[in-house]
Amino acid sequence: AGPERYRHVAGLVRSQQTPGGRTAVVVSAMAKVTDALFDCCARAAQGADADDALDAVIHRHHGCIDALVADLGAERAAALKTAIDDDTRGIRSLLGAVRMMGSRVDVIDEVVAGHGEVWSAQILAAVLGVPWLDARKCLIVEAGAQPVVDETESRRRTRAFVDPPDGPPVGLVVITGYVATTRDGRPTTLKRNGSDFSASIFGALLDAREVVIWTDVDGVLSADPRRVPEAVLLDEMSYAEAMELAYFGAKVVHPRTMQPAVDQKIPIWIKNTFRPNVKGTVIHAVPPRTEDDPRPPAPAVKGFTTIDGIALLNLEGTGMVGVPGVAERLFGALRQAGVSVVVISQASSEHSICFAIPDAQVAMAKRAVDDVFAAERAQGLVADLAVVTGCSVLAAVGDAMAEQPGVAARFFGALGDVGVNIKAVAQGSSERNITAIIDGRDSTRALRAVHARFTLSDLTLSVGVVGTGLIGKAFLAQLEQQRDELRRRYKVDLRVRAVANSRSMVLHDSRAAVDALAEGGVPLSLDALAAHVRADHLPHAVIVDCTAGDTVVDAYAGWLRRGIHVITPNKRAASGPLPRWRAIQAAARAGHARYFGEATVGAGLPVITTLKDLRNTGDTVVAVEGVLSGTLSWIFNTLAPGESFSERVREARRLGYTEPDPREDLSGLDFARKLVVLAREMGRDVSLEDVDVEDLAPGAPFGAPLDALLASLQGVDRAITARQQAAQSAGQVLRMVGVVPETGRPSVRLLALPLTHPFARLDGSDNILAFRTRRYATGPLVVQGPGAGPEVTAGGVFGDLLRVVSHLGGA
Repeated sequence: AGPERYRHVAGLVRSQQTPGGRTAVVVSAMAKVTDALFDCCARAAQGADADDALDAVIHRHHGCIDALVADLGAERAAALKTAIDDDTRGIRSLLGAVRMMGSRVDVIDEVVAGHGEVWSAQILAAVLGVPWLDARKCLIVEAGAQPVVDETESRRRTRAFVDPPDGPPVGLVVITGYVATTRDGRPTTLKRNGSDFSASIFGALLDAREVVIWTDVDGVLSADPRRVPEAVLLDEMSYAEAMELAYFGAKVVHPRTMQPAVDQKIPIWIKNTFRPNVKGTVIHAVPPRTEDDPRPPAPAVKGFTTIDGIALLNLEGTGMVGVPGVAERLFGALRQAGVSVVVISQASSEHSICFAIPDAQVAMAKRAVDDVFAAERAQGLVADLAVVTGCSVLAAVGDAMAEQPGVAARFFGALGDVGVNIKAVAQGSSERNITAIIDGRDSTRALRAVHARFTLSDLTLSVGVVGTGLIGKAFLAQLEQQRDELRRRYKVDLRVRAVANSRSMVLHDSRAAVDALAEGGVPLSLDALAAHVRADHLPHAVIVDCTAGDTVVDAYAGWLRRGIHVITPNKRAASGPLPRWRAIQAAARAGHARYFGEATVGAGLPVITTLKDLRNTGDTVVAVEGVLSGTLSWIFNTLAPGESFSERVREARRLGYTEPDPREDLSGLDFARKLVVLAREMGRDVSLEDVDVEDLAPGAPFGAPLDALLASLQGVDRAITARQQAAQSAGQVLRMVGVVPETGRPSVRLLALPLTHPFARLDGSDNILAFRTRRYATGPLVVQGPGAGPEVTAGGVFGDLLRVVSHLGGA
């Protein structure tokens, strides 16, 4: 605190006053002054000279007063300095006594340390031009580790000051925080958090309408914003919720601080000194809800918090089962050793008790437990105390938990989805909190995951996109178009945080990544991209691979193992070498992540989903057959008499229907990969080499420029024209058809089909797939629709992204 801070607070106090209203302002010391005064006592006890340290404190106050002369006037400023100097002489005498004794005295420590509030209150009162009340003259307490207020005497003295019998009532008063007096007249303090405690006490003594605690934050947040950037400001919370969160480490208000206001049901506001117009958070007695309550439903969980640096200890043995007093002996020993137990969990079998304590107290706890159960350990009835250090306590708190079923399932499901293992669990019978003990290294990730799952902030996915060709660009455009709508309707936030092509990438925290890639970016590193997408402050991550090669596919297993979901239209993962495909599947299971490749077959058509549903519901797939090359479908559907096959290939390439290398389509290789994907979904161990493929351009080289490719197709043109004319003469059409039987080799062949055949009635780039199964024995289940083009393929990719969202509990 400095002169500007006192001016700011004075202005804030004036702005908060209402006509006819009465205000009491409880102030703390300047920042770090209380610690500095305690340090003076420590120096004196060690025989050192504390004068320099004390002089620095006094100089700071004098300097502040000098800077406020324009506000105070010279006479008032001089009087303040004189008062501080008078107090300083007394402090020097006390420090001299401590130095002579060579040891610290609690009473002297408290007398000295309390002067920071005394001086601060006088300065603020002088700036405001109002009286100040020294709490040492009116706040009477029973001294101890937790001072107990004498409410009757304290109320009488406080009332006598603000409502004097021989004068007008005081409308605005500044009161010292932290300090008090014992019944026998000795100055004392309210210990740490004492100024907030003083505010609550005086609020109760003065029957205040409300208590406002002005801090440097906007109010109480749903989680620590340093660890959960998406934490939201809470409008209200109950006293019980605030106390639970405070117990589990949240920087709310100390439970002891709230108690006087709680006893009289006085609302406590937490507001920001620097942003007074922000509403803040009110902690109060929340009225019970009725059936026709107009208020929106309360969230099941109000806030999440963690305590780090925790050890989990487990005591177990057959000698504990059915033996009364075991828990009493255990926790009695811990209490006598001064060990603070944070969480307790006991198996209903009574075979074990586990409990969490601070890491720093493990040695004390182990000695205490070993001693008290020495006899049982010697007889083998109780095992040695098991200790796991480096843990964290994760707690979810909310009064509405008791009213909503499934809260625990959502809490633990969120942890499971991000691969966080739970070591122990505890829940109170009030159902106001759920507590889990986890590995400390997972603390931040777990906190963000449960926070997102309960939609206190949006369910947020960190999205990386590799491949910015036709499909990648179409996908990004569709995502951008729907992003706000998905957030509004389903509270799903899809954040594109990384975009890459084959050479470079841009890592960003916003949609600007898409635009920035056009400006160059940095050299591509799939490891760096994955690390950025799998950000600790976002609980869920997905990478969308819109490339067509093997390079990115080789990274899938590593990504999935790290819990990154993978979505792709790239067929090379599910149709590539079997060992790699099995590794990808195993990695997905190990990392609790999802691999989705609906767009690998049929672009946006529900082909793989349908096949999975048939098998998962117990049907047996006898055969799958169809036209699965949108490129070849379009070519043969639009190939007019007298038109060359190669010209249709050129046009298909221009429209974006072909693979980047059209030879992939013409050779039947792309079609064959789709059949391998389907065969593996049918449970068959099929590889690309097992597919019998008719190559429509056997002499055309792979990877050749388009003109060179078209030139090599002249011989093919003549062959295709001849086959087309023969088919037309027989009342047939040409279609490239693939078949995956239940057993035997899959095949891809150019067939002449009668006009009555379903495959003959295709239009444009339509795909058609017929599922012949035991249930569909009399007629196949048919899926038909556009099977090529960047827009429909991107739509299939987008659909998979929404499946990931659904899996995570979103839309």
